[in-house]
Amino acid sequence: MSNIEVVGLGALNIDHLYRVERILDDGEAVVNEAKSFPGGSAANTIYGLAKLGVNTGYTGVVGGDAEGKILLQDFQKVGVDTSQIRVKPVRTGSVLCLSDRLGRRSLYVIPGANSLLTMDDLDLTYINQAKWLHLSSFADDRQFKVLFELIDRLASSVKLSFAPGVLHAIKELAILSPILNRTHLLFVNQREIRHLTGEDVIAGAENCLKQGCRMVVVTLGKGMRLELSRRTVTAVCYIRDAENEYAIEPSSQDIVSEVDATG
Repeated sequence: MSNIEVVGLGALNIDHLYRVERILDDGEAVVNEAKSFPGGSAANTIYGLAKLGVNTGYTGVVGGDAEGKILLQDFQKVGVDTSQIRVKPVRTGSVLCLSDRLGRRSLYVIPGANSLLTMDDLDLTYINQAKWLHLSSFADDRQFKVLFELIDRLASSVKLSFAPGVLHAIKELAILSPILNRTHLLFVNQREIRHLTGEDVIAGAENCLKQGCRMVVVTLGKGMRLELSRRTVTAVCYIRDAENEYAIEPSSQDIVSEVDATG
C-alpha cells in the first residue's frame, strides 16, 4: 500500500456509446454503431497512468453485477489496486452517450451504485499515504458533500488533481472554492472553464489561479486560436501557472483518429 503514488476517486460507470447521424430534439434516427466501455473520468485517468507504469489505486463503488465485475477486471489487468472499491447490492452506474458525425454529444447519467458512496466507504489512511489524489465528479449532491469532507481531512502531504467535469463546473465558483484552493492541478476543457468562471480560456485560467489552483490545464479539442501575451497561436491545450503560460500547438504527430471523449 505504501508504494501507491496516485489514488483515484470518482464515479465508476459503464459507458454505452451510440453513434447516430444527428442528435435530435424530437423524432427518429438510425444508430450506426453501438459500443460499451468502462468509464468515469477519474477511472480513465488512473487506468492510463497504470498502463504507463505508475503505481495506482482506486476508491469508489460499483454494483454487484456483471458490469461491476467488468470495471474491476479492467483495472486489475493493468495493475490498479482495487482493494478500496466497494461493491454494493445495486446496479453499477452507467452513462448513455449519443454522438453524431458533427461531434455533438448528448449524455444521460444513471448514477447507480455511485449514489451510495459515503465517507464510511473511504479509507483515509489509504488515501493519505499516496502522493496524489485524482478527483472527478459524482452526479448526486450527497457525494458532492462527501468530497468536501474528504478534502477537509486530506493530509497536507497529498497533492490534489481535480477534473470537475461539466457536472461540477456548472456549480458556482464560490461553491467549489474549498476544493480549488487545495488543487495543485486543475483539468478542464474549454466548455467547462467557461461554465466554471463565465470567462474565456485565458481569463478563466487566471481566475482559477486566484482561487488557489497551482496549475490549470485546459484542453481545446481540435484546437482554437489564443491571444497570448507575445503572440497569437492555434493551440490544442493551454497551461497556466502563477508565473508562466504555455500553449501546446498541433503538429503532424498530434494528428490521430478522433475518439469519443465520454467519461
